Amino acid sequence: MALEHAILVSLLEQPGSGYELARRFDRSIGRFWTATHQQIYRVLKRMESDGWVIAEEIGQDGRPDKRAYSVAEAGRAELITWLRDPVQPEAVRHELAVKIRGAAFDDAAGRAALISEVERYRKTHEAVLERYVHGEGRDFPAGTELDAGQRLQHVVLRGGIAYERMLLDWLDDVLDTLRAL
Repeated sequence: MALEHAILVSLLEQPGSGYELARRFDRSIGRFWTATHQQIYRVLKRMESDGWVIAEEIGQDGRPDKRAYSVAEAGRAELITWLRDPVQPEAVRHELAVKIRGAAFDDAAGRAALISEVERYRKTHEAVLERYVHGEGRDFPAGTELDAGQRLQHVVLRGGIAYERMLLDWLDDVLDTLRAL
């Protein structure tokens, strides 16, 4: 997937400025696709020159004008073509898993350092899970009627929550195994 496709999806959900788009990436799209603000602005400029998005200058009181982006027909056509292309399974590359396998060749001090690293890594993913669960409560309160787009956003978020829970379970297993060595 290219960043262009993630931007097109986001702009079809809601047109906005580059800054607003970057905030959406930080808040929700970043759960499955990350991009820096610079990358987003650079790609938006290229997409505008390719005719995939349209930019409109919007004046603001007491602040510089902003450019609001929306998807042009060429951008919608590109997204539809991409949506219909088959998806290939992604190869998993997990540096921590290689380190865990390599722990068999390290001494007790090295394994102790690896335990500390796994614990740090686990805390990071606990925070991610907490952020996802908080976002779910904020964006998809129980009993709220959701439209098709919201239901699809929610199912992606639930996948992220399930992934983080699975990863935390695995990390607990790793820690138990390393401590038993």
